[in-house]
Amino acid sequence: MEWIVLALAAGVVGYAIIIYNGLVSKRQMVREGWSGIDVQLKRRTDLIPNLMETVKGYMAHERETLDAVVNARARATSAAAAGPEARAQAEGELSAALGRLLAVAEAYPDLKANTTFLEFQNALQGVEEEIQMARRYYNGAVRNLNIQVESFPSNLVANAFKFEQAEYFELENEAERAVPQVKF
Repeated sequence: MEWIVLALAAGVVGYAIIIYNGLVSKRQMVREGWSGIDVQLKRRTDLIPNLMETVKGYMAHERETLDAVVNARARATSAAAAGPEARAQAEGELSAALGRLLAVAEAYPDLKANTTFLEFQNALQGVEEEIQMARRYYNGAVRNLNIQVESFPSNLVANAFKFEQAEYFELENEAERAVPQVKF
């Protein structure tokens, strides 16, 4: 009888260890996903000064549009340490400002034909696609962690070891969800 109790206790402890390790694994995947988003957003932020320098010479009188991009980039950079909600808002503002910049570029045929501008535009489009993939990965990792944190019996282990649900990386404004469409 005693060995049955010991075997049952060992089984419960073993199961709790498996749940704990699963939670740790999922938390690390969320961190990895956030890091992937961060890397891609940094790539985009790094591209912007080069794009701006290329555009400045052609669009000197479009100062308001250029300033909006510079200011949005600064806010996005300073939001880097914030959580997903604040970061998503700042990055959404940056996406909108970039969209306006690329739309204004339509009025400048010489700029549209400039190979440097085209290279930066293509690089920016590639980074936007990478950001989208990184967001999907991150949000999938968050979903998996949150399910395990909420599900029984893993929620007992999660609560005991203070595992918390993670925030999704979501854009609030519908206009921010769309990648700017630019036709040359």
